[in-house]
Amino acid sequence: MNLNEYVLANHQTALELLRTLCLIPSPSHHEEKRAAFCKAWLMDHGAENAFIDEAKNVIYEYNAENDVPVAIFMAHIDTVFPESVPLELTEKDGKWFCPAVGDDTANVALLMLMAAYVANEKPKTNGGIVFVMNSCEEGLGNLKGSRALNARYGKRIEQVISFDGYLDGIVGMAVGSLRYKVTVKTTGGHSFADFGNVNAIERLSAIITELYQYKIPAGSAKTTFNVGTISGGTTVNSIAAQAEMLYEMRSDDYACLMDAKAYFEKILEEFKAEGVDVTAELLGERPCGNKENHDPRQTALLTQCADAVENHFGTRPGVYAGSTDCNIPLANGVPAAAIGLCVGAGEHTRGEWIETESLKAGFKVAAELISARFLPEEKGE
Repeated sequence: MNLNEYVLANHQTALELLRTLCLIPSPSHHEEKRAAFCKAWLMDHGAENAFIDEAKNVIYEYNAENDVPVAIFMAHIDTVFPESVPLELTEKDGKWFCPAVGDDTANVALLMLMAAYVANEKPKTNGGIVFVMNSCEEGLGNLKGSRALNARYGKRIEQVISFDGYLDGIVGMAVGSLRYKVTVKTTGGHSFADFGNVNAIERLSAIITELYQYKIPAGSAKTTFNVGTISGGTTVNSIAAQAEMLYEMRSDDYACLMDAKAYFEKILEEFKAEGVDVTAELLGERPCGNKENHDPRQTALLTQCADAVENHFGTRPGVYAGSTDCNIPLANGVPAAAIGLCVGAGEHTRGEWIETESLKAGFKVAAELISARFLPEEKGE
């Protein structure tokens, strides 16, 4: 069966696979169940050498032996939801509603079907293809899966395409981030008998107030900062002996990210000098790429991705900066892009939805991008 016939014949198979995947919990760092399913499914569908690496990436290598240059096609299997969140799929008016249905489960399903096609049809290729259902893209997963791929394939990587998100945009520039847990400790005490003792919540609040005085550098770069969570204290009648927060800085420019970091460190040092016991633990670091990246290989890849979407979906997507698995290759000078294969909305919410008909166009987009590695006579055109 040629590739065009395969894509047209397997829409229902894609939906059945997506339904199964949606109901397998897969929070970052705990992707074992979904990874095991993906590996077993791939092996049952011809990819007999599929394996799971130390980072819980599910990998299928095709014509990628020894030192052959490779293109990596990936889609992340982790979600932002803990196992305690019910994974219920509902259907209405041509849409499927389920936590993580579009980010990133629909993309995973289509990538798996493309891997099965390659495994069974065995096309001749220009270099190797590595299919990866990867771990730890979300939140404090800290891109563990993508980092492991870089360590495994290194200088062999010619390009990376991450199927992530929706069809209306392409991420072609990396937004870097630094994520910290900031903790303040004091002696605490009884709210009445020890009134006047330093309160950890009050001191942490004062730190936050100063952090929010940061003046973002003017220019074309976008830089942000955010207190994501705050907790501490024991009861209403206790002076808090400990309080902590999660604090994040992001920028699409390395120099601006470092400026935000310097201000953050300055504020903490000032409070330390006043006698406050405050510590900062780095929980996550995502590298920036080069915002002024004029590498013709990167330009060509972004054009290729935009052309594929326009060819099969009818509209040309914009190119944006974002924080994705592509941060790792982009920071290393490897052409990379993140592109979605479905129409949807509500990512990172329990009400996320996708239009199931859009998977037909998305499947064709994936097929066009992956088959670009096939030799011309293998494309079935």
